[in-house]
Amino acid sequence: MDPVTISTYQPEWPRRFANLAGKLRAELGDVAMRIDHIGSTAVVGLAAKPIVDIQISVAELEPLAAFRGPLEQLGYVYRADNPDRTKRYFRESPGARRTHIHVRRSGTQAEQAALLFRDYLRSHADDAAQYEDRKRELAERHRDDRRLYTEAKSSFIEEAMQRADQWRHEVAWAPGPSDA
Repeated sequence: MDPVTISTYQPEWPRRFANLAGKLRAELGDVAMRIDHIGSTAVVGLAAKPIVDIQISVAELEPLAAFRGPLEQLGYVYRADNPDRTKRYFRESPGARRTHIHVRRSGTQAEQAALLFRDYLRSHADDAAQYEDRKRELAERHRDDRRLYTEAKSSFIEEAMQRADQWRHEVAWAPGPSDA
């Protein structure tokens, strides 16, 4: 397994998302209610693992075939072993650039949380900088164990989500238009 590495922000990340999202929209059509760039690569200026995370919001997670076939046509591999049952998870095909596809049911807490966290970090540079510092520290400490790296970030994310929830109420946050 590749070591955990944090890269400085790359302006190519949103362009890469836009390119992938266009292909996803063309293949999925109305099955995809939203296609959004999420995760750290979606926050301008934030260092991140160089993996573009894409959230596709659908009306229902079943039948899986409604989106699995189109995603597989584009070369994504369904990961049935993913333990998070609030989503269906796809990865890039072997040898392709790292991409994570998170298919979630529209309107769920999990779908909204990914968008809220992204928007909160986009609007709060101090928290984004603290998150970057934490990620760099944890990547150094857990370089060879992605699971431990991810688990170790959870306390910061939980604290930031509490602040994001407060902010959501203060500004009457709602997800903006879909990215694609």
